[in-house]
Amino acid sequence: MNKENMNKMLMSNWRWWICGLLFAATTVNYLDRQVLSLTAKEFIYPEFGWTDDNYGTITAWFSIFYAFFMLFAGKFVDWMGTKKGYLWAIGIWSAGACLHALCGIGTEVIVGTSLESALEMGGEAALAVSSISVWLFLAARAVLGLGEAGNFPAAIKVTAEYFPKKDRAFATSIFNAGASVGALVAPLCIPPLAKYFGWEMAFIIIGALGFIWMGFFVFMYDKPEHSKHVNAAELEYIQQDNAIDATAGKAAATDAEPQISLAKAFTYKQTWAFIAGKFFTDGVWWFFLFWAPGYFQDVYGYKASSGTGMLLIMTLYAIVTFLSIALCKLPTRYMNSGMEAYSARMKAMLMFAFFPMLALFAQPLGGVSAWLPAIIIGLVGAGHQAWSANLFSTIGDMFPKSAIATITGIGGMAGGVGSFLINKGSGKLFTYAGEMGDQFSFLGFEGKPAGYMIIFCVCAVAYIIAWSIMKTLVPKHSPIKA
Repeated sequence: MNKENMNKMLMSNWRWWICGLLFAATTVNYLDRQVLSLTAKEFIYPEFGWTDDNYGTITAWFSIFYAFFMLFAGKFVDWMGTKKGYLWAIGIWSAGACLHALCGIGTEVIVGTSLESALEMGGEAALAVSSISVWLFLAARAVLGLGEAGNFPAAIKVTAEYFPKKDRAFATSIFNAGASVGALVAPLCIPPLAKYFGWEMAFIIIGALGFIWMGFFVFMYDKPEHSKHVNAAELEYIQQDNAIDATAGKAAATDAEPQISLAKAFTYKQTWAFIAGKFFTDGVWWFFLFWAPGYFQDVYGYKASSGTGMLLIMTLYAIVTFLSIALCKLPTRYMNSGMEAYSARMKAMLMFAFFPMLALFAQPLGGVSAWLPAIIIGLVGAGHQAWSANLFSTIGDMFPKSAIATITGIGGMAGGVGSFLINKGSGKLFTYAGEMGDQFSFLGFEGKPAGYMIIFCVCAVAYIIAWSIMKTLVPKHSPIKA
């Protein structure tokens, strides 16, 4: 039997190794984001005299930095190429993660005395410590946001290169699960690192993981048609949509197509549908990512470094990780039964949009046990991740490959703006609710629990609103040609 016939019989599976690389990058991405949320309440608040408003300012402005850079990150990846663009992105965000460790030293240098002495003096000295430290953390978060903005545009572009349309949502769900796996692993390693080696070392050790990933990516990634690891059978499978398009008399999509400019991209309803999907829902995920550890400490008294605190966060993200991957098989089943890709995704996304409504029950059932909110928030997160994976895949359904990273960047920008609003609003709300105590109430809850209930209500309806706008703008599959 000749080599060609052997290739047809035995398909290589390099695309799944590449998907594993994307999963690892996204895991590192979210580990880097989680270091702050898992060290803030217990270690950083006391050291710098922070309030929830200070923390909310940092998380909110990180969202704005991320949003602004996302607008251009996709275009950068399309222009630079997937490999170079991805390497630049993870190199910058890893450096930004490590920079957080210098904020304490920087604050002492600027203030001119130790942090402990300044806080003991109180008044203007203490205010200087909190204000300067916030500005320094904002600078480090800006560098982090600059690099992290490139992750999803590059990953979505790689997915479009290595997977046919019918497999993209599932492949996206796998690498997107890195977000929840990163959040799942984070409470196991970050609080102990901060407790025994200092919060600074937590940022440095976790940040260094990105540099290790870069070494693997350099040697493992090439476009499928140029990769020595992809045989003829796998390449044929990957490019099956081109054959289908050719049979239908359509031109095959390639990276050689003319690129869509940023200005032109905003003229399409499909772009605005993706913007709506990201703007209303990304903030929900980021809210739980940044505030869940604080929620379990504020409302139930479990610190992130405590055994119960770590188990609560682990349970939450274990549900997110495994359930979201299972849910993402739903649109594939619809497509295998003959349904067109976009219609299948929108049908599945409508189902996923109802999961966040469970957030309405988290706070009421928390009176029974803190485990119930952890489970409920896990279900909400699973719904979000399944929604997100399919939302990303709608770009490949409607836009040419040459524009995928650009549109992903635009949507990421919208998601960052939505996240800024919910994180900044939450910080101010929780600080105010904590100060007012039982004088602040909502739906039978008082103080900070009332504040959390308000945000949970916002999260509950966000996805239904987003889906309705998307369906109105793009009621059926409507592909765009560059």
